[in-house]
Amino acid sequence: MIINGNSVDITTEADTPLLYVLRNGFELNGPKFGCGLGECGACTVLVDGVAARSCVLPVKSVAGHQIVTLEGLGTLDAPGPVQQAFIDKQAAQCGYCLNGMIMTVQALLNRNPNPTEQQIRNELKYNLCRCGTHLEIIEAALEAARRQQQVESSGHD
Repeated sequence: MIINGNSVDITTEADTPLLYVLRNGFELNGPKFGCGLGECGACTVLVDGVAARSCVLPVKSVAGHQIVTLEGLGTLDAPGPVQQAFIDKQAAQCGYCLNGMIMTVQALLNRNPNPTEQQIRNELKYNLCRCGTHLEIIEAALEAARRQQQVESSGHD
């Protein structure tokens, strides 16, 4: 598989959850263990650009696919547009849900670069935030869409 642009070989049991491989094998700590049932969204990654819950995704099912984690969207010095929008809008308190929120918004923007607020709400309705920063998260998602459109219209990455 390809993780954050790097081709990797993995030796593990085929049914090992992708989350364990990412966190334990590659020290990618963006995806979090939340519920272990695929219900809270803390473990969300992109598989071929689509949001997926890595805690319930067996590693065998992603062989040959592109996996992007939170770390693959940007760096500390150069956060991606979605990450920067979440920073600027202060869309986190404890930060535990943040990975899932950012990755879900990125997946939405991958297929719909100009979502409405209602489309964003619908997309995020299965991502849990126990701290209650939903309003800031929605603002950040709208801002991320604006920023991504600016980047695309300028022809720069």
